[in-house]
Amino acid sequence: MRVAEAIELDAQTEQGLRTLSKGRRVEARVQQRASVILLAAQGWQNKDIADEVKLDRRQVALWRRRFIEGGLQALLQDASRPGRTPSVTPEVESHILSTTLHKQRAATTHWSTRSLAAHLGLSATTIRRVWQRNGIKPHLQDTQVLRTPPRFEDELVDVVGLYMNPREHALVLSCGEKIQIQALNRIEPGRAGTMTHDHKRNGTTTLFAALNTLDGTVISMCQDRYRHEEWLRFLRLIDRKTPKHLKLHLIVDNDTTSNDPEVQAWLAEHPRVVMHPTPANTSWLNMVKRFLRGIFEHRIRRDSFTSVAELQQAIAQYIEHHHKRPKSFIWTASASDIARVSRAKAVLARLGR
Repeated sequence: MRVAEAIELDAQTEQGLRTLSKGRRVEARVQQRASVILLAAQGWQNKDIADEVKLDRRQVALWRRRFIEGGLQALLQDASRPGRTPSVTPEVESHILSTTLHKQRAATTHWSTRSLAAHLGLSATTIRRVWQRNGIKPHLQDTQVLRTPPRFEDELVDVVGLYMNPREHALVLSCGEKIQIQALNRIEPGRAGTMTHDHKRNGTTTLFAALNTLDGTVISMCQDRYRHEEWLRFLRLIDRKTPKHLKLHLIVDNDTTSNDPEVQAWLAEHPRVVMHPTPANTSWLNMVKRFLRGIFEHRIRRDSFTSVAELQQAIAQYIEHHHKRPKSFIWTASASDIARVSRAKAVLARLGR
């Protein structure tokens, strides 16, 4: 007959067990385990202890052994368990990912959870969990530019240099435009910050803006269209509103309006105005874009306008309010850091990652 291993308690451990067995704020299962050990220390057999504390004899033997191995602390928490065997093996998960990334579904460009589940004979929930674990989102589309624009690094260094090390006795203006801003009249007023889908178009306007990178002030003008004529009109406005003794360095987008012969002829007559185009496909380098986005998000997108004149008045009010406390945007990324990231992305794109 197997005899359970004897348990001997010192005074401190016995006091701790008695506290656990009778504590009002101690879990019932911990009280039960402490009672098991106290009875075992008195010489009781496992069968008798099981009858006394209403447990199975095997459970009594289990907690007796755990106390011998781990002491009082072992009674306070359950041992870790292996858990359920995963239903999706690494091989199945690899097959799901391989099919998602490298096999195109017939007649469509990408898989959905249900279509891939039907194709592989699995559940849609399994497909979704595997995708979530691996960050796979076939329904989303991203864009990338594989080629580096010509003179990319030269123009990048030129523009970022103006932000971080502006010229002496000169103004640096970040110039841009937001074309075809719609004067939308909401048919019904929105509630709780919402917008109605129905609306009436009352025309469009194009906002030209030149942001002073030093103090954050803005020179602006609204025009009906966006052509080289309107751009030239805006350049003349900048020329009138800036001190004549300062040279003007204008950071502009790389588009055709600045290269128009009439614009080039005007620039030749005004040598104090120097253009600095951003590299192609990098309009995010133009700091004024952040200001133009702020106008649209905070003043235009949620409002309703009955006419273009009302829209232009709202834009003017926003800029007037901005001038009460102008704030410049501080550029912190160096040209070398930006170029390094661009080269790394180009290499990854060539590798297909």
